[in-house]
Amino acid sequence: MRRRARAPRTPARTTRQDAVAVLKADHRQVEKLFRQFARTRSAERKADLAARICTALLVHTQIEEEVFYPAFIAATRDRDTHHEAVVEHAGARELIYQIRGSGPYDDYYDARVTVLAEMIRHHVNEEEQRGGMFAKAKRSKMDLADLGEQLRARRQELMAAAEMTEQMHRPAQARFTSIARVARN
Repeated sequence: MRRRARAPRTPARTTRQDAVAVLKADHRQVEKLFRQFARTRSAERKADLAARICTALLVHTQIEEEVFYPAFIAATRDRDTHHEAVVEHAGARELIYQIRGSGPYDDYYDARVTVLAEMIRHHVNEEEQRGGMFAKAKRSKMDLADLGEQLRARRQELMAAAEMTEQMHRPAQARFTSIARVARN
């Protein structure tokens, strides 16, 4: 008697990432962009990568502050961890604005991106370490599945808005890069 081969099982619905998984995925994406930035020598590629890093970080910090952090505070009452994270975000934002206001022909451009990478590495470690914010969130009564959906939806909105803004400013950035290149040579 021959057995029929069974078709591979497919889930009835896609697996939902919880909030911690969503935020960790953002962390991995930005880490990858920082590594690419560190390896490239092309000024145009650096400008593109830095723009992507800055946008990703601004969106990430905003969704954390709007969605995740309020739920974290409500569930854990851990204001110290929350406050430290918000201060770290503010420091990163300041550096992001400096990076966005300059370009790869600025003498301090690479240094700013490098320092931002170090700041973000520290922040990610604080959130992801044993006993860090994410571990505390998992031990709390937070609805991490629902928060994951909220984070994804808000990120999608912010990325769409950022893409529209970027398209509007792209011609001006190209002129700035050309002018800076001529001025440097």
